[in-house]
Amino acid sequence: MKKVLISICLFLGFTTASNAQAAPAKTKPAKVAKMTKAKTATTADAKTTTTKPAAGPLKKDGTPDKRFKANKEAKPAAGPLKKDGTPDMRYKANKDAAKPKS
Repeated sequence: MKKVLISICLFLGFTTASNAQAAPAKTKPAKVAKMTKAKTATTADAKTTTTKPAAGPLKKDGTPDKRFKANKEAKPAAGPLKKDGTPDMRYKANKDAAKPKS
């Protein structure tokens, strides 16, 4: 009797474990809206928004791919820099430059 109970428990355990590893049902991804305008990158100024064409490769949705150096915007530091070239956040000038403009 003991062997029968153990075999039933093992059978149920393996059945549940195999069902738990089943792949979830795949759903169709939402369609990406195609851009009707020219592919451009936007940059925000203090008062106005200007558009400029992307200098490097674009992603499928038309936005600039930030993995490439040509698409990254260099922001000059307003104050002193550390030895590695990053802004020193101990100074107010660098803190103000890092705040998002609203």
